[in-house]
Amino acid sequence: MRHWDDGAQFLAAASEFLVAREAEHNLLLGLAGVAAQHPGNYREPPQFVTVHDGGRVIAATLRTPPNNVILSELADARALEVLIEAWCGEVLPGAIGPSATVGEFAERWASHTGVRAVCEMQQRIFKLERVAPPRPAPGSWRDVDERDRALLAAWWRAFSVEAGAAIHDDPAAVADRWLRRAGRVMSVWEAGGEVVSLAGVGGETPNGVRVGPVYTPPEQRGRGYASNLVAALSERALATGRRFCFLFTDLANPTSNRIYQALGYAAVTDVDQYRFDHNI
Repeated sequence: MRHWDDGAQFLAAASEFLVAREAEHNLLLGLAGVAAQHPGNYREPPQFVTVHDGGRVIAATLRTPPNNVILSELADARALEVLIEAWCGEVLPGAIGPSATVGEFAERWASHTGVRAVCEMQQRIFKLERVAPPRPAPGSWRDVDERDRALLAAWWRAFSVEAGAAIHDDPAAVADRWLRRAGRVMSVWEAGGEVVSLAGVGGETPNGVRVGPVYTPPEQRGRGYASNLVAALSERALATGRRFCFLFTDLANPTSNRIYQALGYAAVTDVDQYRFDHNI
């Protein structure tokens, strides 16, 4: 087991293992890349761990405190015990990873620490190689600029609340980071002179990029704005040399799952997100 303090060093050690299943590991690869290029994005230093069998990496994990620990696929089931050991002494708020792996990790972590592990979200990773154009929607898209500062902050908070995600960062600071394009480029769809949908692209991997977050206010949904915006951003990513686009969906939201599949996104694997309740 090796602990790393630097995203570039972690990627140098783990990249071959992670890229072998690039879609499954797009979140790990993307976050490590952002940490290497934009360390100022994080209030606390990110933490990285690789698990080895001889000279071979068999698991990898990272955390950007105060967020959840993120687990990779396991090349060897024995790596799970090492991952538990790797995070001993840390107060983890939760974990996210491949369904079977993170479920067993959460169960063992709960037994080890006395917390209660709750599966709070079941998600699916999708991968796109070619866009199937949606039915056109009125309006057009553009990248965000200074005029969108207040909207970015407000919509990031609304997206987080709707997703049930903890809000650790000041929304204004998030808006500033997005305007600097520090690891993510945000774009909006405009119709009738009004911004009606928001989506981002970032978390680059060697061959792909991750789409998200995607947010449309409730009163503007069902009109095709998000579909057209995601399609446009995916097209741009592919046109600029990316082989794949990735995204995560909440399996409890059948509408978004249906929309993304209609655009050409194909299911890759399921991931679960667990919350660790410490006050029980």
